[in-house]
Amino acid sequence: MPRKRFILFDFDGVIADSYATALSVSQKMCTRITSSEYNRAFEGNVNDWKWESLPGNHVECRHDLDWFAEYVPAFEKEAQPFTGMDQIIETLSKEYVLIVISSTITSPIQGFLEKYHLGRYFSEVMGNDVHTHKTEKIRMVFEKYATSASECVFVTDSLGDMREANSMNVGSIGVSWGWHSHEILKKGNPFCIVNTPTEIPPAIHDYFADQL
Repeated sequence: MPRKRFILFDFDGVIADSYATALSVSQKMCTRITSSEYNRAFEGNVNDWKWESLPGNHVECRHDLDWFAEYVPAFEKEAQPFTGMDQIIETLSKEYVLIVISSTITSPIQGFLEKYHLGRYFSEVMGNDVHTHKTEKIRMVFEKYATSASECVFVTDSLGDMREANSMNVGSIGVSWGWHSHEILKKGNPFCIVNTPTEIPPAIHDYFADQL
């Protein structure tokens, strides 16, 4: 009987085109943050990043606002899947177990997947309310599905995700259409970086072939 293999999908910047919305909300909360500073927050676990790390005073900033309370309504109105990701997800679901592991809370991800008829392809969605660290969510996948690092790969657009996956001995495939550039993604030592959704299935096939 063939072994089950798992694709762990980051959500924002991989499946959902939501960068402009997320940056806009962050700039609403802190007028001082630039796009490069915002992106830098994702070079590690974004939950560990502090607004106070930005230079200068924060008199005009609205740190009293709840980020998700501001983000979710805007996300639900504006975000759409990246072109072609729906077909790729459907194709991959025929061969692999698909799980979303995200720093966005679970419910809007589930709503988005249902809205675009993608929910049926995912076995589970593990958002920020499940745990704030992706290392722990990967550990949960290992335990719940009786699998291991060699049977999993993380598809992501951020260096921080790659670093968390690496710490769990899970390899990663970077996508270039999200938060981080090729140059930054390379710092995470991914198996490869793809430039279009159609490149994901062959990259995953090659990744698991390399694990044999």
